[in-house]
Amino acid sequence: MVEVNLKNVKKAYGNVEVIHGIDLEIKDNEFCVFVGPSGCGKSTLLRMIAGLEDINAGEIWIGDKDVTDLEPVDRGISMVFQTYALYPHMTVRENIKFGLEVAKVPKDEIDRRVADAAKNLQLDSYLDRKPGQLSGGQRQRVAIGRSIVRKPDVFLFDEPLSNLDAELRVHMRIEIARLHNRLDSTMIYVTHDQVEAMTLADKIVVLQAGRIEQVGSPLHLYDDPDNQFVAGFIGSPSMNFLPGKVTSVSGSSVSVAFEGGVDELTVELSQNPPAVGDTVAVGIRPEHFTINGTGTKLSVRSDVTEQMGGVGYMHAYTDKETHVVAEIRGRITDLDKDNVVLTFDPKQSFIFNQTGARLR
Repeated sequence: MVEVNLKNVKKAYGNVEVIHGIDLEIKDNEFCVFVGPSGCGKSTLLRMIAGLEDINAGEIWIGDKDVTDLEPVDRGISMVFQTYALYPHMTVRENIKFGLEVAKVPKDEIDRRVADAAKNLQLDSYLDRKPGQLSGGQRQRVAIGRSIVRKPDVFLFDEPLSNLDAELRVHMRIEIARLHNRLDSTMIYVTHDQVEAMTLADKIVVLQAGRIEQVGSPLHLYDDPDNQFVAGFIGSPSMNFLPGKVTSVSGSSVSVAFEGGVDELTVELSQNPPAVGDTVAVGIRPEHFTINGTGTKLSVRSDVTEQMGGVGYMHAYTDKETHVVAEIRGRITDLDKDNVVLTFDPKQSFIFNQTGARLR
């Protein structure tokens, strides 16, 4: 069993604290993704687990071993970086086996591990080529192969796909998911791309400004975000947020008037309902809109439509210039662009108070 546990981990540069007391448990064989905007601390946190960054407080455990003060080589980890970091004068075979040769692993064992890694990564026919003769995706697979042969307890990935083009990113995303299924290993993966996080992760850790905002499975975070930041970050296109004002509260029933609204929105809030006059944000996912359907109505003017074939994305604005994206199944045709009525089910909306906390 190889679990990774962070206990009140902190990191500061001088007087500036960048990681604020992180507590996190990553289970054996789990694919855990750190996600968040640039500067949120996700790569710093990964490098702390790897031993490439010292911590100022707390403990890091891998399996039953406290690795807080151990060198990277003694932690049982292997790391794949954003840049491939391959030796250009060496062949694929030589790049993959280099670390094993340095560790003085017997030659027959090296050959066996290299052959297994090449088979898993479909690199068999490229073993005698040099990195300059490979595509970007193939080079990244070589970098992953170099990690696999070490048989680490934990794999660490630091934005490994960010240098690839869109088609290769999709291909390598699938390859990494397959690799995890085959190896049954604990993997920790850093990305700023929430699509990568949603498609790869067993568990997502959403970070902002060195703090954990929420931890959960991809669909849990999508369906049940704790706050406005998580709701807006998880999902593509992202959730729409309409400013509104509470007009009435009766028991758990709360009514909200929002800009552009033809109807007031009425929802049931079981915990900490707001007061009349409070400003709130109403969150609606793009796929929950329909045109001229039933439910609460929102009047907008259509600006740009992205027609993708079976689905279209309508970019529109309320009368207060709030941007709204609606995902419409089928073809979007014959619209009076200046007078579009979007509708949605109030039960599928999310309400957030002025601090960004979700009202449930």
